Amino acid sequence: MFYLSKIEHELPLPPSRLVLPIREAIHMELEKLFLDKVIANLGLCISVYDIRSIDGGFIFPGDGAPTYTVVFNLIMFRPFEKEIITARLLSSDADGLRLTIGFYDDIYIPASRLPDPNHFVETEPKKRVSSGQESTANPSSKKGMWYWDYDEQEYPITDVVSLLSFFVNCMIGKQRVCLIWLPMWQIKFRVTNVSYPQIPVEQPKESKPFAPMLVSGAIDDDGLGPISWWFGDEDEDE
Repeated sequence: MFYLSKIEHELPLPPSRLVLPIREAIHMELEKLFLDKVIANLGLCISVYDIRSIDGGFIFPGDGAPTYTVVFNLIMFRPFEKEIITARLLSSDADGLRLTIGFYDDIYIPASRLPDPNHFVETEPKKRVSSGQESTANPSSKKGMWYWDYDEQEYPITDVVSLLSFFVNCMIGKQRVCLIWLPMWQIKFRVTNVSYPQIPVEQPKESKPFAPMLVSGAIDDDGLGPISWWFGDEDEDE
């Protein structure tokens, strides 16, 4: 999931940075350039790990900033195919699920990679749509929830399955602390593809925001999906 990528870069250093020690100034400029940015085929930059070498410092004609040749390592987030990752549900619509791992949100589970058989219940209007059946609702309003149909029961594909309450018998003076809420929020998925789309010249207003890196996944196998499904099976076996 995380890698060290060694990069060599010609870095102009703004004059305002020259009051700092050179290594600190270059580190700050590298973070400004690369942190939270996607580099094609390398992934999302999480952090500047270290600086291996600094050379140069020449001021070229017509340029008021010294330019350094810097070799450094970046910590990159780049999932690999068939990797199992735990995430949270960000949104659910007729096309599938969108998941997040906190620092990265462009993870998509298409409807074709959900457990089968399944059905989708639209929020507005309230309507059940079985797998393989087209919805007649406006595409912009196809929000709702997916369900896995198994053993004549419906299992919601959601990250907030239940809130478990525990009664805690502890006395603080004459007061009793009585309720603790623990949400079951994790969803496990298998990575099926990581792609780096080209930046579009023009983008329709109604289209989704452009994502420089897309992670596609699946939850159509044993052990995948909301972890509460499988914890329930373990309790029954015991």
